[in-house]
Amino acid sequence: MTSPDTTPPPGGPLAGLKVVELGQLIAGPFAAKTLADFGADVLKIEPPGQGDPLRQWRLLHEGTSVWWQVQSRNKKSVTLDLRQAEAREIARRLIAEADVVVENFKPGVMEAWGLGYEVLSADNPGLVMLRISGYGQTGPYKDRPGFGVVAEAMGGLRHLSGEPGRVPVRVGVSIGDTLASLHGVIGVLLALQHRQRSGRGQVVDVALYEAVFNCMESLLPEYSAFGVVREAAGSALPGIAPSNAYPCRDGYVLVAGNGDSIFKRLMAVIGRDDLAQDPALAHNTGRVARVDDIDAAIGDWTRTREVAQVLEALTGAQVPAGRIYTAKDIAEDPHYRARGMIEQVVSDTGLAVEVPGVVPKLSATPGRITRRAPALGEDTEAVLREIGVTAEQLQALRARGVV
Repeated sequence: MTSPDTTPPPGGPLAGLKVVELGQLIAGPFAAKTLADFGADVLKIEPPGQGDPLRQWRLLHEGTSVWWQVQSRNKKSVTLDLRQAEAREIARRLIAEADVVVENFKPGVMEAWGLGYEVLSADNPGLVMLRISGYGQTGPYKDRPGFGVVAEAMGGLRHLSGEPGRVPVRVGVSIGDTLASLHGVIGVLLALQHRQRSGRGQVVDVALYEAVFNCMESLLPEYSAFGVVREAAGSALPGIAPSNAYPCRDGYVLVAGNGDSIFKRLMAVIGRDDLAQDPALAHNTGRVARVDDIDAAIGDWTRTREVAQVLEALTGAQVPAGRIYTAKDIAEDPHYRARGMIEQVVSDTGLAVEVPGVVPKLSATPGRITRRAPALGEDTEAVLREIGVTAEQLQALRARGVV
């Protein structure tokens, strides 16, 4: 008997899948990056000159953001000025040979360019089109400009963030865009599964606010059933106890002792057997009613100790707990390294920089970083040659600013 071959295929599970990315900044490009991580051949179309604005966001090295090395890895860059008809015709030819097109412009832009789904699918009936926008392709708000931060507010997240009675704060990253991207990837994979059976593509319509709203747990049903409007609760998790951030001598520690048996172990560690054995606190409902007393007891214990001491004691008792990581903590953590979550790439300027690894982890067909993020227009000539553009034509297109 021969053992099954467990060697991962060289191209990844999406090898052979052709994706044209027309988006910019975060939501569309993050979705395309995720597909590229698992083997899809992604052509990123950028405007000539400056390219995707993300190239200039946050900290730069020799004029290009180091964030670019994450967001555009495994992609090819083709420059096209889509404001010009010739460029749009080239984009249409590229999309005619693609499996997926990703765009995150305001609804109506693609149609105004003659690149709406009806036109594109007439050339390519199996095309899957991922459309990410602030409010979706339909509805009374569809024409409003929508960025992730606004979507986070409309989706209900911003109202819950921060301390009670203080200005709502934003999550420190573009979480609305990222959630929409991940929903978009799910939609693309579902649409491709449908195409496998039917031969037909479809539109995947993702609204940023809906992606956020989809993650809001019990927010709406609690209002519907009880008229309860959930409010900001700082570091606590309302209705689930105990789960909070507790002060130590040198910082804060997060403790999630909200399982029934976990709670008893936690109380034993902090020397409060009276709370561990109290029948009124045996289940979450009773603990929620006395959460202030429980939080005070935990805080009294943690504030006399350093974070490392608290974590050693709670980890030994199998109580979920952790410290609040900075970028430095992440970079130095052995678990991140052991899981392949920190990888190094070398940019086109020669900068060696660490970037997040590929998620999720697949046992048989793992994703990989096989190509650094491209310089602007790096692949324009090679890609256009593949669709029959000659060197002379390319030179003329460059002269007119089309590419």
